[in-house]
Amino acid sequence: MAADALRAAWNDALAPMPAGALHWLRAGRLEVALAPEAGGRIAQIRYDDMDWLVGPDDVPPATIAWGCYPMVPWAGRVRGGRFGLEGRAYALPVNFGGHAIHGIGFSRPWRIDALEADSAALSLALPHDDYWPFGGTTTQSVRLLEDRLQLELDVQAGDRAMPVVLGWHPWFRKPDCLTFSPAAMYPRDAEGIATLPRVSPVPGPWDDCFVAGGEIALARAGQRVRLQADTDHWVVYDAAAHATCVEPQTGPPDAFTLAPRVLQPGQRLRLAFELAWSSDDESQEDDHAVS
Repeated sequence: MAADALRAAWNDALAPMPAGALHWLRAGRLEVALAPEAGGRIAQIRYDDMDWLVGPDDVPPATIAWGCYPMVPWAGRVRGGRFGLEGRAYALPVNFGGHAIHGIGFSRPWRIDALEADSAALSLALPHDDYWPFGGTTTQSVRLLEDRLQLELDVQAGDRAMPVVLGWHPWFRKPDCLTFSPAAMYPRDAEGIATLPRVSPVPGPWDDCFVAGGEIALARAGQRVRLQADTDHWVVYDAAAHATCVEPQTGPPDAFTLAPRVLQPGQRLRLAFELAWSSDDESQEDDHAVS
C-alpha cells in the first residue's frame, strides 16, 4: 500500500483505505478475510456462504467505514483531540469532524506474527510521536471455530503511563432485527459526543454508548449472530440504511476525560469479543430448551 495513501488515512478517517492483501481463515462453515495492511481489520466474515460485514467493495472504502477493526489505544472520539494526564495537557491530531476518533490502530498496517488455517496473531508497535506520545505495544488474535469467531485485543504500556480504551468496530450489513436491551446510556451533546451523567435509554435510531448486559444479537436472512464481550459498554450505530455497528468498548467515547483508565508502565489491558452464529431454527431450539 502506497505510503502517501497510508499517511492520508492517519490524518483523515474518511480517506480511502484499500484492503490490501487478504488472508482467508476457515473453520467449518465460518470464513474470515483478514486484511493486516488495512488497520489489522477483518475485511469480511462469511458464515454458511453469507457475508456479514460491509466490505471495501460495498461502499467507498473510507478508513472508518468498513470491515471490523480494532480501536486502540482509544475508542470513539476524544473531544477536540484534547485530554489531560498527570497534570499535563495533551493534544492529539484530529481526524474526524474536529475530533480524534478510534485510535491509531485502524489506520496503520499490522504485522502478522502467526498465521494458521483457522487462526492468526498480529501486533503493532504504538508510536511515540505527535500521533500518540506514549508508545506501548498492542496485539490481537483471531481464532475461528466451526460456528464462532473469537477476537482478543491486548495493549501494554511502555516506559510511560498511558490512558487507554479498547474496542472493536464491526460494520454489520443491515440486519433484519437487533436484540439489545441497554440499562443506561451516555447522552450526547451538541457535538455528538458522550457526556455524563448517564440516563435511561431513549428510542433509536442511535449513535450512542450504552451500558448493557443480557443477550445482544443480530438476525439476518435466516441466520443469527450473538455477541459477547468482557465489558458492559457498547456503542450502537444504526442510523445508516446499509449497516448497523455494535461495538464493545472498555469505556465510553471521550473516556480519557469522562472515565480515565491509566496503565502504569508495563501494565496491560485486554478485551475479548466473541461472535457465535446459528440458524433461526437452531436459535429457536436453543430458546425452547432454555425455557
